[in-house]
Amino acid sequence: MVLVLVLGDLHIPHRIHDLPPKFKKLLAPAGKISQVLCTGNVCDRETLEYLRGIVGGGGGDGLGEVFVVKGDYDELPSLPSSHVITHSSPQGHTSLRIGLIHGHQSLPLGSLDALSAIARQMDVDVLVSGATHAVQAVEYDGRFYLNPGSATGAWTGHPTTATSTASTPATSDSASPPSASTADRYRDPPPSFALMDIQGSVIVTYVYQYIDGDVKVEKVEWRKPDSLVPSGAKSPGIMPQSIPSPGPPRAVSPQGAGW
Repeated sequence: MVLVLVLGDLHIPHRIHDLPPKFKKLLAPAGKISQVLCTGNVCDRETLEYLRGIVGGGGGDGLGEVFVVKGDYDELPSLPSSHVITHSSPQGHTSLRIGLIHGHQSLPLGSLDALSAIARQMDVDVLVSGATHAVQAVEYDGRFYLNPGSATGAWTGHPTTATSTASTPATSDSASPPSASTADRYRDPPPSFALMDIQGSVIVTYVYQYIDGDVKVEKVEWRKPDSLVPSGAKSPGIMPQSIPSPGPPRAVSPQGAGW
């Protein structure tokens, strides 16, 4: 099992000075996080070094590494526009290909149809993207799409209400989220990040949001469709690793996550 921290759109120090202290406390014990995926807009080297200090020691296959893509406000020339990270099961029967982009390449911004086209081009099972500063964790056309939102809750000049139009929204039985007023759509998003617990062909995602001084945790489970899993592969049981806390995670719903 592999625990992957997913975050992005920090905009430090231009729009905000740091992550919420409660987030930093949760992420403080070094060695629990196996890998970091960042959707970009880190904006300064000090924050990049902080992310590198979170991960545990390398164990091959990209473990112990920090993958960062270039956001539309990043000035570090060495950052790539995309990454593809492969996670293989210990038995070697299954593998997951995770694509990582900032998300400004998607037009309209955050559109699942546009993101789906990018996922097909990258040939990935999971696409991680940002740019909207709004949390989204949803299955669409057999793939899993994760937007961790903004880890700092940095201001954004575009609407922050994400909509879910998935054919099979993870653990949700609702139709569409309620409409939001214009004021609500442009308010600052809550700080958020995600942890992916990767177990063979299954990903258990915990979404953390800092709301009204408390950290709220939501849980989403996604399983790679059987048609994409090689014959002979066995699906693991769900055994979440450390961190989740605080409190037991709840099954996520579009309304509960503010989608």
